Amino acid sequence: MPIALLLLLAAPAAQAAGPPASAEGLLGKGGVWVISSPDPDKVSARVQAAIDIPVSPEKVWRTMTDCKNSYKLITNLKSCKIVQGDMAKGWDVREHVTKGGLVPSMRIVFRSDYTAYTVIRFKLVEGDLKVEQGEWRLISLRNGTATRVVYDNRLALNLPVPQDLLANGLKKSTPKALTNLRDLCVAQAKG
Repeated sequence: MPIALLLLLAAPAAQAAGPPASAEGLLGKGGVWVISSPDPDKVSARVQAAIDIPVSPEKVWRTMTDCKNSYKLITNLKSCKIVQGDMAKGWDVREHVTKGGLVPSMRIVFRSDYTAYTVIRFKLVEGDLKVEQGEWRLISLRNGTATRVVYDNRLALNLPVPQDLLANGLKKSTPKALTNLRDLCVAQAKG
């Protein structure tokens, strides 16, 4: 299964630090800032990333939180459903099931806690991952006409994958996942 799926499903409980000042030029030119490393827990890997999207935080939020869009963001997603809670009440529990391939089909159930248009914190509830915990932050830019999306995720598979390999996979796949998000947000804003 592409690691990009796992990136879009989740993000640590600690607030994402965000990109350093030296990344401003890269982000301003449409690039993606990303770092990844093995976590000190000796089990998971952590990825941190950011991208600027030229639409409002509200539009980015609506794109990210709509299950119907998950299929466009996560190419091997078989199903997305809300199984409990209500985003309007500040939380929900979602189930994602992926299509099998090189890695078997996976079922991932995670809880998201929402602060409208600014923060989504998520954590694994059950399923085929060992660890998934993170955060998406949406930061308003250019008087609300653009959004910086900051992503921070701790992730471990229930498969014997070395931390270094997982960290490298996250670093490689995260830019594509964030670029997919940006492209979908821009397309929906135009449509």
